[in-house]
Amino acid sequence: MTTPSSDSPNSAAATTDAALADTLLMCVDMQPVFVRAVAEGTSIQKRCAFALAAARGLGMPIIFTEQVPDKLGATDPALRALAPDAPVYPKRTFSVLADAATRDAILADGKVQHLLLCGIETSVCVYQTALAAREHGLEVTILSDAVSARRPDDARACLEALARAGVHVLPSETIFYAVLHDVKHPFFKAYTQLVKAAS
Repeated sequence: MTTPSSDSPNSAAATTDAALADTLLMCVDMQPVFVRAVAEGTSIQKRCAFALAAARGLGMPIIFTEQVPDKLGATDPALRALAPDAPVYPKRTFSVLADAATRDAILADGKVQHLLLCGIETSVCVYQTALAAREHGLEVTILSDAVSARRPDDARACLEALARAGVHVLPSETIFYAVLHDVKHPFFKAYTQLVKAAS
């Protein structure tokens, strides 16, 4: 779990206009075989669970991806249970958007303008998916506390490179508070309970 250096161009202000109508949370390859392999896997799993619970509570669209699930297994069942109706996209490419059918399913109607990414691995699938999404004109935010890699130094370098490429790299709590805007939001009290439970 790493974040860019303090001189990163990202700031909380960059995504305070996050809107539910055009924002999608993509949970990338949270399969047990990968969770066990990355640094702080258990912590990342908990932070992904937090992000999924927050997104679901807000009514934000959610999708899961799985890398070669027929060989590497499905998404962790506890995470799937947090968004049981969310579509799951199996893949063999590293970038989720490299597969034309998957890309069209996610982007064809033009509704998605802002992509939130959590999952693994920061230096492979998350990195390539974030860059591809930027190439397709999307705003992209990496939930910095909900991504990881086998080598923390690799993850850090990739997050810094993504920040330079215009990707926002911010903690999940910050992003969801930005979506709420203020304490009058109907999900605010439930969200603060999620925050406390995850602390």
